[in-house]
Amino acid sequence: MPKKAKEKDKEEVKKPEKVSQEVFEKRVLELAEKGFTSEKIGEMLRKEGIHSKEFGKKISKILGNKYTSPDLKNIQTKLEKIQTHYTQNKKDRRAMRDQVRVAAQLRRLKEYSQ
Repeated sequence: MPKKAKEKDKEEVKKPEKVSQEVFEKRVLELAEKGFTSEKIGEMLRKEGIHSKEFGKKISKILGNKYTSPDLKNIQTKLEKIQTHYTQNKKDRRAMRDQVRVAAQLRRLKEYSQ
């Protein structure tokens, strides 16, 4: 009697190998050097079958001072874009207002993230 398709799929799925704490931390630092955010690093590791909860350490804690919040990073790039636009277009009042608004948003985020 042939096996059912579901049973075949179960046999083909391989369980990921257990990795040590040092290997996990090295892998996190490798991905961080490539420029991935902590969220992307977590997604990539989960696809490989490695979960940070198994090691009891957050990815942001492993990265330490290298870690910057993606929200903070996005607002900084937005502010830089607005500032370059405003320096070229001095009469653009909306850009002037956005520059002030985004700078305030960045300041608040820095204040509360510490």
